[in-house]
Amino acid sequence: MSNTLNIHSKAITNNSESPNVKLKSINFGDCKWTSGFWAEKTKTATDVMVPYMGQVLCGDVGHALNNFKIAAGEKEGEHQGMYWHDGDFYKFMEAKTYVYGLNKNKKLLEELDEYIRIIGKAQEDDGYLQTQIQLSDEADRYENRKYHEMYNTGHLLISACVHYRITGQRNFLDIAIKHAELLYTMFMPENKHYGRFGFNQTQIMGLVELYRTVKESKYLVLAEKFINNRGKYDVVHDSTTEGYPIGDMVQERTPFRISNEAVGHAVLALYYYAGAADVYAETGETALIDALDRLWDNVTTKKMYVTGAVGQAHYGASASRDMIEEGFIDAYMMPNMTAYNETCANLCNAMFSQRMLGIHGDAKYADIIELVLYNSGLSGISVEGKDYFYANPLRMVNNTRNYDAHKDVTETPNREPYLDCFCCPPNIVRTIAKVSGWAYSLSKNGVSVNLYGSNDLNTTLLDGSNIKLSQDSDYPWKGLVKLTVEECKNEAFEIALRIPGWAKKNVQLSVNGEPTGINLKPASFAKISRNWKAGDVITLDMPIETTFIEGHPRIEEVRNQLAIKRGPIVYCVETPDLPANTSILDVYFPHKSELKANYNPDFLGGVTTITTELKIRQDKDDALYHEITKPSFEKVDVQLVPYFAWSNRGQAEMTVWLPVLWE
Repeated sequence: MSNTLNIHSKAITNNSESPNVKLKSINFGDCKWTSGFWAEKTKTATDVMVPYMGQVLCGDVGHALNNFKIAAGEKEGEHQGMYWHDGDFYKFMEAKTYVYGLNKNKKLLEELDEYIRIIGKAQEDDGYLQTQIQLSDEADRYENRKYHEMYNTGHLLISACVHYRITGQRNFLDIAIKHAELLYTMFMPENKHYGRFGFNQTQIMGLVELYRTVKESKYLVLAEKFINNRGKYDVVHDSTTEGYPIGDMVQERTPFRISNEAVGHAVLALYYYAGAADVYAETGETALIDALDRLWDNVTTKKMYVTGAVGQAHYGASASRDMIEEGFIDAYMMPNMTAYNETCANLCNAMFSQRMLGIHGDAKYADIIELVLYNSGLSGISVEGKDYFYANPLRMVNNTRNYDAHKDVTETPNREPYLDCFCCPPNIVRTIAKVSGWAYSLSKNGVSVNLYGSNDLNTTLLDGSNIKLSQDSDYPWKGLVKLTVEECKNEAFEIALRIPGWAKKNVQLSVNGEPTGINLKPASFAKISRNWKAGDVITLDMPIETTFIEGHPRIEEVRNQLAIKRGPIVYCVETPDLPANTSILDVYFPHKSELKANYNPDFLGGVTTITTELKIRQDKDDALYHEITKPSFEKVDVQLVPYFAWSNRGQAEMTVWLPVLWE
């Protein structure tokens, strides 16, 4: 069986031989978008996002490649950028590798080879590689975890593995192996100094991917050791922790296997969970998956925004009274204007669910992936592909945030062409570039359709037989999907189509015009097993209606408010669509207002907007509290836009949630 599984060893997350995964990843490049939403986004990534990011990071503004050149002795100067800037460059390289995997442009490969040459020359003889430490007397290697060496390591290993799988070249992989060998030498022995050093735990994912790539078991053992170290040591400041919060903030207070609440920095937490899911996929340890199930449930049912965003607060405290930044706070505590919702955290939410989808084969995980991709992930980049958000609030009111308070430039009133803290931009760009690799998975004897949109799939089933599918859909603006079998084996196999959680009414599924009779349950896979033949057409019709969403009654900030959603897309009201000088805080939704959807191919890159009647409150009082009589309102016709597309028409106020007038 392993020989046939090796056919699928070129996936983004290579779980082809992972024994505890139900849905295996397809090779990257086996699915290609042909038209529509993701085809257009991928084209923008190819033509604009990746080239622009290269100009920034390889030039003097981003200075990331310069750091490697200086460390390599090919340039004079000093390190510039955050402690984690090397990792940001590795993510950019990963994005560029995906683009190469789709279009096979040799120029991209040559540019990647030049980056790798410089990085290899910058690497120390023993494998150490972090330019910030190498170019500064501020600290020695692995002296203090605040320098994010583990984060940079993780993205180095991941990017190098992806590069090897897509290009077949070992030049980047060999650098990663050399570095991983040093990591094993330093961190595998029991050592109090290094015991708490597994901070910003991207290295767990990276080590598992390296294990999957080169079949060296000690990398998996080291990955598991970083999980085992959690909760083992006293949570007190020592020489390795000074200068950064401790405890729940960095996932070190509670042993992972007994954890039941998402705490601390949201990116650190979710990268950790994704890494633990990777380890479980290889080991099958029950305690690991039990903890992962509890944590996924805690995140998605108690601490996630309607957009799929996570990480409610810039600053706060955990239940253990540990200081946290950019992370999770109490369940149901979901502020809108001060919501942090870092783009990286939102994307990590999708990454965690993508791994859980593989492990369990349950469509609810793909629902979260889709929710993030179309909303809180995509909101991190502008329509044209050159400007970025770090934080993604659900309500923006001018003059409500002190934008100078955080020197890392993470909370800005507009998307910015460069952020000093540059972790989010390459994260969203690499995600857009690779999303075709998430569209399908391979089951024991078949294929699952996870994401919809026009594409061609040319892959092999797990038994080695060829399968070609062609998908035709205007998703997410329309819910009609046609899937044509172009080539397949003669024996029976299964095609499973995801019925999204939002598709609750009048969903129909047919094969060659004949209803399947399958119970079409939202948030589940509809599985069709039969002897397929070339020319068979599966039609999935999911009527998309505009719906009202309300929050749990314990989410105090949205009591008696609603959000508007159409299919997977969450909508918002933005001041460019309101009368001049109208504050977003004066906008109310009369519950009887009709909602009309209109697709406009020339607006905001091509989106479906919703027109409706809102009411603007006329009487105003700026007092903290004041007496009230019946308010007065003015009716206005307003256009709602997808949340991901806001802030593309100049600085604006915006809100997802609207107070309701129940008439």
